[in-house]
Amino acid sequence: MNLAGLKISEASKLLDERKISSTDLVKAVFERINKVEPKVKAYLKILEESALASAKKSDERRERDKSLSKIDGIPLSIKDLLCIQNVETTAASNILKGFVPSYNSTVVKRLQDAGAVIVGKTNLDAFAHGSSTENSDFGATHNPWDLSRVPGGSSGGSAASVAADECLGSIGTDTGGSIRQPASLCGVVGLKPTYGRVSRYGVIAMASSLDVVGPIAKTTEDAALLLEVIAGRDPLDATTLDAPVPKYSQNLDKNLKGLKIGVPREYFAAGVDKDVEEIVQQAIKKLKNLGAEAVEISLPHTDYALATYYIIQPAEVSSNLSRYDGIKYGFSTLADNKNQTLEEVYFSSRGQGFGDEAKRRIMLGTHVLSAGYYDAYYRRALKLRTLVKEDFEKAFKKVDIIITPVSPTPAFKIGEKSDDPLKMYLSDIYTVPVNPAGVSAISTPGGFVKRKNKDLPVGVQIIGPVLGEQIILQVSHQLEKAINLNQKPKL
Repeated sequence: MNLAGLKISEASKLLDERKISSTDLVKAVFERINKVEPKVKAYLKILEESALASAKKSDERRERDKSLSKIDGIPLSIKDLLCIQNVETTAASNILKGFVPSYNSTVVKRLQDAGAVIVGKTNLDAFAHGSSTENSDFGATHNPWDLSRVPGGSSGGSAASVAADECLGSIGTDTGGSIRQPASLCGVVGLKPTYGRVSRYGVIAMASSLDVVGPIAKTTEDAALLLEVIAGRDPLDATTLDAPVPKYSQNLDKNLKGLKIGVPREYFAAGVDKDVEEIVQQAIKKLKNLGAEAVEISLPHTDYALATYYIIQPAEVSSNLSRYDGIKYGFSTLADNKNQTLEEVYFSSRGQGFGDEAKRRIMLGTHVLSAGYYDAYYRRALKLRTLVKEDFEKAFKKVDIIITPVSPTPAFKIGEKSDDPLKMYLSDIYTVPVNPAGVSAISTPGGFVKRKNKDLPVGVQIIGPVLGEQIILQVSHQLEKAINLNQKPKL
């Protein structure tokens, strides 16, 4: 039996039936990591010793019939943006190299309290600034389906680790598509919950009003199982919603008859790859065959959403990254030259510690927040954000869900867009509007396109209203069964 290739739901059942042990499962995952990680480069840190210790404890609990949850003993990876106590957390940036948190993020604590086994920290675009995981200060991650292509970003390491069977599931973050886009490009499921559904405490901030933590998994059911554990009110994060957490995984087979699907005309205009559009249209047809009804809708401010996002997000980046100054923690040039003035420490530490993309976004954000430009850019962007949010609110009065592409293209070649930031930013054109609106969305594998004799996965985006995770998980699950993709990358 290929233990590393199991889904969470399958492994959980086998563990409960005592047909496998968590120790065997975790060992199989590390064997897989040792085999394929040199090609994929999904991880920044492997936690083999602590993972095997956690697996042993899980097995002991199960022997006493004291299993903690359905994910007890399940090996997971964590994006290196979430703090794990006594484990180096870098956000894939040199400026945080050597930073070892003294506490756990709430999400990590909830996973550990549920018995999950954390096998490693995954690569990302530094501080989550990017759509390809090429902006990591520690090297790019490769797409398991074609090692010459990107896995998407910023949660590219998480998506690649799941697709390559280097874990059974992962936790990523999504600020403008950073869970959904890499999930689409790697052929796995990626869920961006409603803003405030999952705690951000202990997550290194990128853009605080947009950041969301969510699961990446092999199936919708697995994503639902993970969301049940990590969702919910957290007194350590004032932005979390005080709403009950449903048993998402138990309500996936609901009949879709009468479901109204919104198809926004703005998302199927020029710019989307024809093969990608065809896969999304085929997904809509399959849902119609299951009893759903498709309705054309309009989200009229879509054209402004990307520009709005790339004003608000850099502004918040500029504010959040100001704390990395070479004095408090992380990288500092003081060790090399004790005679520097305070200002010199700031300039040299930030100049050497931040990568090009972080510097670009800091400068953009500082500019739009500066005197004389605040009203022209930032205040206007906040007003437009409200209009984008209202577009979705109006749409969800007419339809239950909205279906769109996730990315305008399949995975592109490593280096193809590195010299053109605008081209790279356009990779998020279909995912970005969801974050300013604060609604829920999921990327579900929809099919494959052929590029140079390689099968490249393409995801379908299912968008739901605020706290609409249950309905999008149901639709995703039904679509997954109807499409029935069973391909695995050949590594």
